[in-house]
Amino acid sequence: MSQTILGAPVQTGRSLNDKLLAARAASLTLATANADQKNAALEAIAAAVAGGVDRILPANELDLANGRENGLSTALQDRLALSEARLGSLAEAVREIIGLVDPVGESVRGRVLPNGVRIDQVRVPFGVVGVIYEARPNVTVDIAALALKSGNAVVLRGGSAAENTNAVLVSLIQDALASVGLPADSVQTIDEFGREGARDLMQARGLVDVLIPRGSANLINTVVAESKVPVIETGAGVVHVFLDESANQQWAVDIVHNAKVQRPSVCNALETLLVHRDAAERLLPAVLSKLRDAGVVIHADDETRALFADAVPATEDDWQTEYMSLDLAVKVVADIDEAMQHIRTYSTHHTESIITNDLGNAERFLNEVDSAAVMVNASTRFTDGGEFGFGAEVGISTQKLHARGPMGLPELTSTKWLVRGSGQIRG
Repeated sequence: MSQTILGAPVQTGRSLNDKLLAARAASLTLATANADQKNAALEAIAAAVAGGVDRILPANELDLANGRENGLSTALQDRLALSEARLGSLAEAVREIIGLVDPVGESVRGRVLPNGVRIDQVRVPFGVVGVIYEARPNVTVDIAALALKSGNAVVLRGGSAAENTNAVLVSLIQDALASVGLPADSVQTIDEFGREGARDLMQARGLVDVLIPRGSANLINTVVAESKVPVIETGAGVVHVFLDESANQQWAVDIVHNAKVQRPSVCNALETLLVHRDAAERLLPAVLSKLRDAGVVIHADDETRALFADAVPATEDDWQTEYMSLDLAVKVVADIDEAMQHIRTYSTHHTESIITNDLGNAERFLNEVDSAAVMVNASTRFTDGGEFGFGAEVGISTQKLHARGPMGLPELTSTKWLVRGSGQIRG
């Protein structure tokens, strides 16, 4: 039995458990698929996404209309919105993944033991990857493509805000898989099961090998707290830039503007600007004026407001807020030590950047700041799988186990040991 959402068939007769069992069966096929088979599937998916504009955009507009009616935030509306250009970029990202080295079977390390036994540690797929995310239909395509290339089946819970869009995208992806002889069940959505389906996915230990949450801090914390399935934790982005005493003024103006304004709704956008006290008078008026002209609301401490009147007073909450909007917290600090202490206190360990011409301070910042990505004289917007050359990303991990930072193909693999002997026994 099925129902149709804007031309996308949704299987309503299958239980969630049936879908997970089908994903497990599909993962066995994918684990032994060669690179040519997986690349053919990716090319078919790219073509389907680029050629599916007439089906995808009406579904997306329906989701956007529902979101506006239900009070979906401006930031989430931006993440939800697709256009012909964005679909073209998604298709191109899938094609970039085709050109990446297949990680499955890669030898991590190996040796021949003194007794002649050969041991090799090689990369293998996880098997079934579950993903829970919010209002991000691009994730549907990105993760499906990365999962397939790394030999994994994927089960997606994309949330009610993007349900119509995701139903069409998954239908197109499944048709593309079938067209090249790979199981359509390699990519599935469980959106029809609602929040209960998300809870069941978190409890599906033994059927799902790893779970990846992407979204708000509340969503991520819920998954980490409630899941029985191992979780790779992606994190919220309370991202910092520190303008050191020696910072080049033009670099400061351009980098801060880009990090905050280019796309404020994403997790690598700047949220807190820290400025060395001895550079504040030189740098802040130009930096903040350009931000103000772009519509940014400045939430500032007293020292900043004394130099820039067009700011509102900052509160304690501002230092720990991921705005995902045209808002920015700004604070003057005594030196690099106070800047790094502030980051240690409030950072979510996503991305931090220092703007400086002092090599010693640059190296201190790189070595002492404990975040997934630490930068010198560059915009925080570069913390991205596509920018790092991964084609796309599964997410940006802010934990320290297995994967950290933008996650690409290798991060969707585990390893196993292959042992080859010729009759040896242990003495």
